[in-house]
Amino acid sequence: MTKQDDLEQKANTSYFNLPPLDISIAFPQATPASIFPPCASDYYQLNDLLTPEEQAVRMKVRACMEQEIAPIMTEYWEKAKFPFHVIPKLGALRIVGGTIKGYGCPGLSITGSALATAEVARVDASCSTFILVHSSLAMLTIAFCGSEEQKQKYLPSLAQLKAVGCWALTEPDNGSDASALETTATKVEGGWILKGQKRWIGNSTFADLLVIFARNTATNQINGFIVKKDTPGLTATKIENKIGLRIVQNGDILLKNVFIADEDRLPGVDSFQDTNKILAVSRVMVAWQPIGISMGIYDMCHRYLKERKQFGAPLAAFQINQQKLVHMLGNVQAMILIGWRLCKLYESGKMTPGQASLGKSWITLKARETAAIGRELLGGNGILADFLVAKAFCDLEPIYTYEGTYDINSLITGREITGFASFKPAASSKRSRL
Repeated sequence: MTKQDDLEQKANTSYFNLPPLDISIAFPQATPASIFPPCASDYYQLNDLLTPEEQAVRMKVRACMEQEIAPIMTEYWEKAKFPFHVIPKLGALRIVGGTIKGYGCPGLSITGSALATAEVARVDASCSTFILVHSSLAMLTIAFCGSEEQKQKYLPSLAQLKAVGCWALTEPDNGSDASALETTATKVEGGWILKGQKRWIGNSTFADLLVIFARNTATNQINGFIVKKDTPGLTATKIENKIGLRIVQNGDILLKNVFIADEDRLPGVDSFQDTNKILAVSRVMVAWQPIGISMGIYDMCHRYLKERKQFGAPLAAFQINQQKLVHMLGNVQAMILIGWRLCKLYESGKMTPGQASLGKSWITLKARETAAIGRELLGGNGILADFLVAKAFCDLEPIYTYEGTYDINSLITGREITGFASFKPAASSKRSRL
């Protein structure tokens, strides 16, 4: 071994093989997020707008996340591994399946389901994404578009998290322009042959079943299929080196002459518009993720500023810190109220796609701002995952992008309020008319 090799080996160990120190013991300056702070972010008392059932769901999820997930989340986030041992605990919460009624699903109000999403995200965004992909995409597609036989066959085990689902729409070359997907489904005797690729598919490396969308080669329309894991020709490879949602196992899916029986085609998916119905509901749930994340950031900063001292006083005593904390609190309250109003519009049947898109885009924008302020308030500790904010800061980036980027969701709302679609450049539109 060369001298350089020896130095590198020593540099990559904990001070020449000494065991790592517990940061909270070695450097007592503030309580880490493994002991999660009490909720201080419901300043305008959202609970007063909730039914007793919705309040109970909120508190049940909060207790589980603070006690079971908070102590382990940083470790698994750092390793980019999924804590499979918590799946039964998440299943026991009875929030999976959200608003779906029957088939072993909880039949929550959309507000109750949204609150559950926020409470999971408040402690860990990755766990909330795991549940959203499984519940608000895979399960909801089967509930909305599946046959009665498919619902009876798949939903009960999915509702208990005894089986895990994923949802595969995005492709390597088709992200925002998902309606242009190139994966194909060709009818053959007794079923279909799927060929193509999918990318960024959460849960795909370990999911028991995959809801996959493909273009029917006969009709040129988008169809949906239920694909079971280990089906010949199906492979899912983990995407490495993500900076956010590191616990979520996103995968690249390759479909190489995958045979799907007729009974596993989703009869209610005959066009991309059917897929959009799922996305409209899912965007309400996704909007509550950054709400929950921002609540957690505020709660952490609120406690930290009162514990950490500089210049002989708690950081909370300084005017500029109070101003930043109030700025964050105002953001969180506005986000909560928009999210709550979205739920009410959906429940009354009045919510439009543009309203859902504006909610998702604006809330994620404000969440990024809130995370940036929180990062400033925590100083050097703001870059440590131990104090939540750095981790949440990174986790917000993929949420800002998925389920429609900020720009795409803005254009959906823009189309709705002006009547003009502006998704394609003028030159491209001109060519399409020739």
